[in-house]
Amino acid sequence: MAAETVPQPAPEPERHPVDQLLPPTRLALLGLQHVLVMYTGCVTVPLVFGAAAHLGVSTVGLLINADLVVAGLITLIQALGVGKVLGVRLPIVAGATFTAVTPMILIAGQYGMPAVYGSMILAGVFGLIVAAPFARAVRFFPPLVSGSVITVIGLSLIGVAAGLIAGNDSTAKGYGAPSHLALAAGIILFILGVNRFGRGIVTQLAVLLGLAAGTLVAVPMGLTDFSSVGGARWFGLPGLFHFGAPAFPAAAVISMCVVMLVIFTESTADMLAVGEMTGRPLSTGDLARGLAADGLSGILGGAMNAFMDTAFAQNVGLVGMTRIRSRYVTAVAGGLLVLLGLMPKLGEIVASLPGPVVGAAGLVMFATVTAVGINTLRTVRFEGTDNLLIVAVSLGVGMLPVVAPSIYQGMPQWFQTIAGSAITSATLTAFGLNLLFHHTGFGRSRIPATLTPAAAPTAASADASAAVGMDQA
Repeated sequence: MAAETVPQPAPEPERHPVDQLLPPTRLALLGLQHVLVMYTGCVTVPLVFGAAAHLGVSTVGLLINADLVVAGLITLIQALGVGKVLGVRLPIVAGATFTAVTPMILIAGQYGMPAVYGSMILAGVFGLIVAAPFARAVRFFPPLVSGSVITVIGLSLIGVAAGLIAGNDSTAKGYGAPSHLALAAGIILFILGVNRFGRGIVTQLAVLLGLAAGTLVAVPMGLTDFSSVGGARWFGLPGLFHFGAPAFPAAAVISMCVVMLVIFTESTADMLAVGEMTGRPLSTGDLARGLAADGLSGILGGAMNAFMDTAFAQNVGLVGMTRIRSRYVTAVAGGLLVLLGLMPKLGEIVASLPGPVVGAAGLVMFATVTAVGINTLRTVRFEGTDNLLIVAVSLGVGMLPVVAPSIYQGMPQWFQTIAGSAITSATLTAFGLNLLFHHTGFGRSRIPATLTPAAAPTAASADASAAVGMDQA
């Protein structure tokens, strides 16, 4: 009688590298590296906004803690996902974007802080609603539009950095003090030196090291005041609606909704790049879930006095350089960000950094954002098309309120809030002209609007090269 054949269990399918769980020690170190790479950019946003909105040190510390908690939660959602609703499930790290800073400053000045966070909440709801349609209509936001907008984002924020370094009142006695200018110049040279002569992760931490070195130099100059740190708690939860019940002025809401579309454009490029790097191309559904997480950041940020988040390009670059594709690495990074956000004393320390120190680091980062926008425009074909005109008009309209802040003072308040933001006006102009010239038959383009893949840098390589040592916000 023949022996019975025992059925063998089918071998388990090999996990995709994105879904592989690494050993705990390695997982923790790689997650910490992601936090170190993006930390400076994440906390600089509340520092810059707090200074421009004339908030106290303790209040800025609160914003920093809330910012880190929201960034950590959104990073966890992007890495692990929430059912079929939220999260792209890729090694994405989210953080506060500079895109929203200028509109937030304008809204704070015209309507007050409750309007800043009220408009952010409604922009988040708007983001959740339009995430899926945007994912299907991404072709309306090509590099022609995103490159123009990102360039204006960087250029429009350079004035904020200058205000931190020299002061915002040109008639004040200490305005543009040579010692402040020298300190800022020294920090910029330090950052350049670290990038030029450093190796590995040291170059990625160049801005963070510059902040630390600049603060040490600022101590004997009498520019530091850490008196509020002693009274801060070691652990605590960020409060809800610190500035009172949210307000919803229509112009502020419209402006922040436009910002949300810009954030979607940024995140789309980064998520597509990570999908390419990891060998897991994104479906429309994947992209929609990732964008919905950005929308959720607006709701959480508005309630917790934080900021809207986007996928951080420098962490995209880190994925490309390390070739570590596991999404659980960035999940660890998200957990670490939440823990850091629950430490108010740390937020007070960061909020107490001197203006010239923050301004010098900000100047480097804002200029880098501009360079990233120019790099994006490299993929656009200009010969035989109307693209050069589109870029020129978009940049011109976007920069008008930067070089002439009072240009729209004779217009209604709602118009000033929308058109007075360089980012909002540049986005509306670039998007509208792209539709007019490339999707209505009015243009004279006879050849493709973008360069062929062989001639253009890939999104992944562009993000990786731009991310080394600098925050792209």
